Amino acid sequence: MPQKKFFPYIALAVGITALSLSAMFVRWADAPGPVTGFYRVSIATILFLPFFIQRQRTLPPLQMKWVWFPLLAGLFTALDFATWNTSVQYTTAAKATLLGNTSPLWVALIALIFFREKLRGTFWIGLLLSLAGATLVVGANFAEDLSINIGDALASTAAIFYALYQIITQRGRKYLDPFRYTWFVGVSATFFILIINIVLKNPLTGYSSQTWLIFFATAIISQMIGYLAISYALGHLPASIVSPTLVGQPILTAILAIPLLGEIPTLTQWLGGAIALLGIYIVNISHQNTPPEIPNA
Repeated sequence: MPQKKFFPYIALAVGITALSLSAMFVRWADAPGPVTGFYRVSIATILFLPFFIQRQRTLPPLQMKWVWFPLLAGLFTALDFATWNTSVQYTTAAKATLLGNTSPLWVALIALIFFREKLRGTFWIGLLLSLAGATLVVGANFAEDLSINIGDALASTAAIFYALYQIITQRGRKYLDPFRYTWFVGVSATFFILIINIVLKNPLTGYSSQTWLIFFATAIISQMIGYLAISYALGHLPASIVSPTLVGQPILTAILAIPLLGEIPTLTQWLGGAIALLGIYIVNISHQNTPPEIPNA
């Protein structure tokens, strides 16, 4: 395979791996989940600032009337990070990632309810498979530990917030270029997740050197490298390759969590996860008018 054709596949693999490490960073950081989310998005936004300034010089003047799209998307990004990061501290990394990536189901349902979009029959098949798989994954511990149930609920809530981000972004990108849009989302998300931490009275300082290193690692690896690598792959590979690969991201998280976190899923959870991911993929291809979205992690 020529090098130019092979590089997008490398970028896709690097991006998926970087996002799969998100749950590990949250668990390793000796800090509340929303604090880790704050530093992930704020550090990445600051590091992207020089590139944003450079791009501003080559792009048409910004129409401020469209800025509300990324600002609102940033609010849902902040809520997504706050709830999902917290979920990782209550449930397993694999379950948090799987449930957090059920956003395609919510995108389609929101489109049906609020925008009256017609859904294909395959969507309902995918939805039933996803629910059946998720029931197997979650049901294994449902009656055993209340804290695990809280984590699963938070991860599912994060998926709804990410679905709202996707819906707003799908419309906002019609009026703003992707780079500027993403940077404004980062600024907005930084502001709103800061407010969330203030309301929750989470300290933003006083952490160990190891935790600060993790803050920078999640910003650089999961946020910057992960999103840039997958965005590059999305621009150079067909959706038929990218979409199933992105849907499989929770599997890599589950595999990495075995040596890195000591979390070993049961056979029932592996089976349920596979069924749920198949359902999510079917939903994706039945409701895919746009390129695949970057996974929620």
